[in-house]
Amino acid sequence: MTIIAVSGLMREARIAAGPGITALACGGNAVLLRGKLEQAIEQGATGIISIGIAGGLAPSLKAGDCVVGSEVLADAARFIPDAQWTARLLSKLPNAVSAPVAGVDAITLTTSAKSALFRETGAYAVDMESHIVARAAEAHRLPFAVLRTISDPADSALPPLASVAMTGEGTLNLAAVFNSLLRDPRQISLLPRTAGESKAAFAALLRCRRTLGLGLLGPDGGELALDMG
Repeated sequence: MTIIAVSGLMREARIAAGPGITALACGGNAVLLRGKLEQAIEQGATGIISIGIAGGLAPSLKAGDCVVGSEVLADAARFIPDAQWTARLLSKLPNAVSAPVAGVDAITLTTSAKSALFRETGAYAVDMESHIVARAAEAHRLPFAVLRTISDPADSALPPLASVAMTGEGTLNLAAVFNSLLRDPRQISLLPRTAGESKAAFAALLRCRRTLGLGLLGPDGGELALDMG
């Protein structure tokens, strides 16, 4: 039996991967993710974790901050992560914020959209996988957890190219990025800040992964130290 770790980007999945972990990355493609997740569950799983970077909605969060989901909000639905798994994550990550996470099917690019989502839901962070994880876990009666590090804070807009930057395998779609820049070269001004915030988020995610150990503190996961070089 294994823990399924669900991310958007292949880079996130590589960080999450390890013995006893099935890491999935689907580039923000909800249909593809649902299919891959169902297949992975059929092969045997003790739990699912949504793990990776996220957009910030709460103004108090900065790039690199860690959020452990207290609930997942999607449309009118509300899902509660496994209490014991969540408690173990928070115990190992004392600087993490316990807060709601919003799940959406399209990337939240603008500061106005983030502000509106924060007002409507009270969620502190937003990603494109946690609600899919939550629904699959509920359907299969599996425990789930959410661990996300903030990449673009509430006051940081993403360039439009971010909406086309990922392939279905979670890798960079260079052709789509190039075409987007050709259509709107003004995006280039946003790239240095976006890159710096992304770097902070991935560094924090790697620190969390090392701290949590091989099993990500899941139902059957141990707490062995993880040497990732």
